[in-house]
Parts: sequence; structure tokens; C-alpha cells
Amino acid sequence: MIDLVVGAVKAIAADEAFLRRRGLTSRDFELALPAAIQRIRGSAAASNADRRNFLVALLQHMATEEVISSFDKPDYGDDTVYRLYIDGIGSVAIIQKGCPDGAHSSVNWSAPSWANETYLWWLCDSLQYEPGEHVAKGVNRLRNRFFSPEYADAVDGVIFHNPTCGTTLRPCPKVARVVEVDGKKVPPPCVWIMPERHDLHVERPAEWNWTGNRTRRFPAVLLSAFGIDANEVPLYTGHVGFSKGQRGTRTTIASRYGAGRSTIFRSDPR
Repeated sequence: MIDLVVGAVKAIAADEAFLRRRGLTSRDFELALPAAIQRIRGSAAASNADRRNFLVALLQHMATEEVISSFDKPDYGDDTVYRLYIDGIGSVAIIQKGCPDGAHSSVNWSAPSWANETYLWWLCDSLQYEPGEHVAKGVNRLRNRFFSPEYADAVDGVIFHNPTCGTTLRPCPKVARVVEVDGKKVPPPCVWIMPERHDLHVERPAEWNWTGNRTRRFPAVLLSAFGIDANEVPLYTGHVGFSKGQRGTRTTIASRYGAGRSTIFRSDPR
């Protein structure tokens, strides 16, 4: 599809009659095209309304299914943090962010003091990278933050999910578990449990959630809204782990999307 769009743009650049009707020459079009693309990208990035509407609709679906009691929406102008009220857990914070490869979406946040569990929710519609590469870039920034003495807090997990998931632009391997949300077919989100932040300055080699032994309660609640029962939750819940040794720090990212279906990424030491 992207190749077809590239071909269409090239065809426009070669169609002098079409361009003349719009007051342009071929040279004008070629010179202005990069700036025009940047303006379109800027306008799309500046609007947060679509992302908010998608996430609110999904949270409302969770409330309708009674997997959460209720939720509070953030006030306009504040950090985009939703407060979910869940029986047996208490308050869970969802911090809405854009694409994870930017510092704003991966580093510039704080876990609310009222939250029993806190999650970054990356609503990223960029097709520049495959979803796994987007997540790896974000986790790399989170790893730097995890080990930095400048920060005292951490998130319990990260979620990658937005309206393009499950469409032809971003096919999803969990499409068999879709539910209808606000008139649209939505697959289960991708969720990873993050390591717990403790004993960061040990001299010996150490690992944090490297084998995925940490458990959190919210992933089961989230996935239950998609008909995934408690026994299946581990089959759809990934994890992020960090390790530190003489050669530096490493990351492992395990993604799961059903029985016998998983991928694992491990970074080189840094």
C-alpha cells in the first residue's frame, strides 16, 4: 500500500497538466513536497483528540463489561493520565503517550502516588517501523531511565495499541479475539510487564525480570475485556527484562500472542 502511495505521488509530480490547474509547476511541486509532508505530519501529531477518543471508548467498553468499576478522564491541558477503579486492585494509572521512540513518550512521565499499578499506553499510528521495533526503541529509553539515579519511580508495564491495530495497515496475529468497540473491530492490546526498580547499584551481575517472573494484576483485567480468561492470560502477556554485567546492560523483550506463539528480542550490551 505504501508503495502504491509513493507511485501515486510520483505520478502527480509528472502530471504537468494536473499541476498547472492548481497553479504549480513540476519544479514547484518537487521543491515544496518535503515541507508539505512535514506540515501534514505536524498537523496529525498535534491532534490528540483521536487518540483520546479511542482510549476512552476502550475504557468505556471495559466498564460496560464490568471488568473495571469506573474511570476518571484527565482534564484538558493536564498530563493525559486516566484513573481506573478496579475491584481487588484499587486504582490503576494509564499514562497515554504517542510513539515510544520519542523522549516525551518514554521518559517524560511520572507515576501518580495514588496508583497501585501504573502503565504507559503507547497509541502509535506511525508506520515508519514495525510495531516490535517501535516498542524496542521505547524500552531502550525506559532502560536508561530505569537505571538513572535522577528518577525514583517506574511503570509496572507498557501497552502498544491504537486504532490501526488489526487493520490492513497493521495486521494483528490476535485478530481471532477481536471485540466490537464503538462500532469497530478491536483486537486485544499488546502488553508487557516491566521489571521492579530495586537494587540498581549492585556490583555483581544482576537481572531484573529477565525470565518474566514478575506478575501484575491489571493485564488479566485488560485482557478479560476481550474474552481472554485467567488461564489464557500468560499466553497473551509479554515481559521486559534488564540485566547488568561487566560488559554493560542488556534488554530482553518477550512478546506473546497465543498458545505456542511468541517472539523474543535481546539487545547487545551497552
